[in-house]
Amino acid sequence: MPSVPPVRPAPAPVRPGVPASATTSAPGTASDADEPVGAVQPARPVARRPVVRPVAADEAPDGPPCPACGTPNLAGRKFCRRCAAPLQVREQPAALPWWRTVWPFRRRVRGGSGRALRRTLLVLAVAGLVLAGFLFFPLGRYAFEDVRDKLGGTAEISPTGVTASAAVPGHPGSAAIDGLTNKYWGAPTLGASLTCSFGTPFRLVGVVVHTGVSKEPQEFRRGARPTRADLLVTTKDGKVHKKAVTFNDKPGKQTVRMGISDVRSVELVLREATGQGEGRPVAVGEVEFFRRT
Repeated sequence: MPSVPPVRPAPAPVRPGVPASATTSAPGTASDADEPVGAVQPARPVARRPVVRPVAADEAPDGPPCPACGTPNLAGRKFCRRCAAPLQVREQPAALPWWRTVWPFRRRVRGGSGRALRRTLLVLAVAGLVLAGFLFFPLGRYAFEDVRDKLGGTAEISPTGVTASAAVPGHPGSAAIDGLTNKYWGAPTLGASLTCSFGTPFRLVGVVVHTGVSKEPQEFRRGARPTRADLLVTTKDGKVHKKAVTFNDKPGKQTVRMGISDVRSVELVLREATGQGEGRPVAVGEVEFFRRT
């Protein structure tokens, strides 16, 4: 028969961190006292048991209910114990009329306090607006008409009549409105005037004056010519508007910008002149008037 190998006993389990040689020593020997202590895994923490405390008695539901959730609350509370909604709800004020939302009535007053003061301020404000309207109305109208003059067109208008306070023979006042610059009105002295009248009131926007005996430079220097004059414009209500005008001492037209409504007549008064001498009257070649269209 074949021989059976002897069975060796299994080695004893070795603790972690303990040398294998230590397991072979018999208990109670000196080797047990010198046996080193190995690492040990920490124990699992055990949660503490919750401490059961007695629950206080709930408020007695005998108070007024909450307007939001209906939970009863004790008298004297300001907020609901469940939803924290305010228990003492103030009455909502009535809606104000539209005119109370406009200054100075925007602020709501109590018991009529300040009502008389507000009424007084309102009366003063209305009176101030009326006074400002009367004071600034002419200025506003002037600005409005001035814009219309600049944006609108112009057209020449001929006078229906002309008179001269003085004129030298052969050079009457009508020569200043005949449309020809080689004929002129000859004023014998300064202070003489030329008045042009119109049948229908109109808006005068400009006056063009040709000074001298001719528009040719050589002929222009041979006669006296005005350098300063006054324009007196009379409207249909009898009011006279005066404007001082200075002329350049050169031939050609010289434009004077105006802006007067309801004009009935225009008077040109000569104040200063140059080139005067014996037999040399102050010459005004042509006067033209323009209205707004």
